[in-house]
Amino acid sequence: MAHDHSHNHAHSHDHSHLTEKRLGQAFFLIAGFMLVEAIGGLLTNSLTLLADAGHMFLDATALGLAWYAVRLSRRDGDDTLSYGYHRYQVLAAFVNALTLIALVVWIVIEALQRLNSPEGMVPIPALVIASIGFVVNLVAFKMLHGSEDNANVRAAVLHVLGDLLGSAAAIVAAAAVYFGGWTYADPILALVIAVILMRGAISVLKDSANILLEGVPDGVDLESIRAKLTAAVPGVTGIHHVHAWGLTAERPLVTLHADVTEGHDIALVTAQLKAVLSKDFGIDHSTIQVEQGVCLDHADDAHKSHDHKEHQHN
Repeated sequence: MAHDHSHNHAHSHDHSHLTEKRLGQAFFLIAGFMLVEAIGGLLTNSLTLLADAGHMFLDATALGLAWYAVRLSRRDGDDTLSYGYHRYQVLAAFVNALTLIALVVWIVIEALQRLNSPEGMVPIPALVIASIGFVVNLVAFKMLHGSEDNANVRAAVLHVLGDLLGSAAAIVAAAAVYFGGWTYADPILALVIAVILMRGAISVLKDSANILLEGVPDGVDLESIRAKLTAAVPGVTGIHHVHAWGLTAERPLVTLHADVTEGHDIALVTAQLKAVLSKDFGIDHSTIQVEQGVCLDHADDAHKSHDHKEHQHN
């Protein structure tokens, strides 16, 4: 059995290293071409290329944060950051989302101005750059395909697939200008990419803000946790003072108080509570305070309330 465990651990480590390597390669590929596309957009006066560069920035951010998250998973906390360094990726996502929203506003203003007074663009270089961008995204997708068991990688793959649409829009805009001379294609398709980009940016902003504000993570239902733990663990008569938050979207944490009847083994009850949280709710990090009798926090609250009433009465 020991041999099997060692083999599984080694396999898990190898798989994690492979995932990290693929994420790193995809990140540098997308980030590198994002710069090419941004410069190309400025030189060819193609708004769709600039908008798609913004979309690739969102992709590069997602890939970079996923890569960073895998690297951080090997790093322990210290006396300064006792939970570790996971929140850095959330903070980075929040700042990047704000940056992207500002970029979208600029793209929309510029696109509306170009619809009023169309500007020329250099279609052939724009078409070449957009086509290469489409290929780059296909390569990045192939790199990541097969590692989707990691939640970060799944999200990154969706970003890359979304960016294929942006590259396709840039190709269509350049082709429309080159073959039909229809200059309106560029601002119209830039607006389409801007809408997609804004949806992605707002989603990232909401998710990261919720984590930074210690909100309850998506998929964590506090009422279900109370009901399940009370019903599933013998000796538990009630669950209260339940708090849930997340270090990142994939790492939920919970603290709670459990009322346990006299005569039950506290260590066993705690282990059973933790097992249910892990198995049924995917929560591997929990802090549980087992109580037999009056909850000290409730008693303290009641004492404060009584003192306050006495003060008002006097």
